[in-house]
Amino acid sequence: MRMVAENSSVAEFILAGLTDQPGLQLPLFFLFLGFYVVTAAGNLGLITLIGLNAHLHTPMYFFLYNLSFIDFCYSTVITPKMLMGFVSKKNIISYTGCMTQLFFFLFLVVSESFILSAMAYDRYVAICHPLVYTATMSPLVCLRLLLGVYGMGFVGAMAHTVCMVRLTFCADRLVDHYMCDILPLLERSCSSIHVNVLVVFIVVGIDIGVPTVTIFISYALILSSILHIRSTQGRFKAFSTCGSHIIVVSLFFGSGAFMYLKPSSLLPMSQGKVSSLFYTTVVPMLNPLIYSLRNKDVKVALKKTLSRTLFSQTRGNT
Repeated sequence: MRMVAENSSVAEFILAGLTDQPGLQLPLFFLFLGFYVVTAAGNLGLITLIGLNAHLHTPMYFFLYNLSFIDFCYSTVITPKMLMGFVSKKNIISYTGCMTQLFFFLFLVVSESFILSAMAYDRYVAICHPLVYTATMSPLVCLRLLLGVYGMGFVGAMAHTVCMVRLTFCADRLVDHYMCDILPLLERSCSSIHVNVLVVFIVVGIDIGVPTVTIFISYALILSSILHIRSTQGRFKAFSTCGSHIIVVSLFFGSGAFMYLKPSSLLPMSQGKVSSLFYTTVVPMLNPLIYSLRNKDVKVALKKTLSRTLFSQTRGNT
């Protein structure tokens, strides 16, 4: 990173933050602090529940465990720096820190898009081919899918980050965003960004397009299968399980595509960073809430874990 920093014309950037209105800084600080606390508690709680309860050691919860891990890391990469922007006169981030945040943000956001598609495939096999589910979603298959998820995240992050560090940035260090993201950094470049723009459309197109197509095909087949279920209760259970996933997927991919794949003339960056809050803050917070509150197995696991904790405390006191 030392050589990279020497190739850049700036040693640090100033993040403009979410808003420049002084009256909104403190309320927004407490609002997003609350979001982060809920996100961290929800995702870490879900990780703990899945880890402690053997009946949740299934492919579905294996992917949910990793989704929660990604969401926790994802929010931790972004939110603390955003919170600093609300209480600092100048929210400064070093060049190295900026490129590091960019890499991990991209690695986690791409990994999330592919873990959601893996979860959709898992639901497709469970509902449409229940008799071969155990064989199809074997531990080895799940591990390979997970390696593919993180592999795509690493490749996507490296592609964007390598293209970014080759740029020379102007003396104007003000980045119109609350984090180091691709598009606002490209606005500060003094060198040609044609390669970067091409990489954005190709890589982001793949990272959004492939999971979206996979998810839509999976749920189209799932919907067809659900409509053939004779039991009303069984049909409702299947719809309920898939409905929460579809809500999260729509928010995540919709806001991501709106931010990166739109023509720049349609939405200025100052408004685009507000839309980015959906996939950087809202979705990581909603995921554990949706998957736990609408999931009977998670509720049962929570009750068992709380009962064991209370019982052990009672025995310790006696």
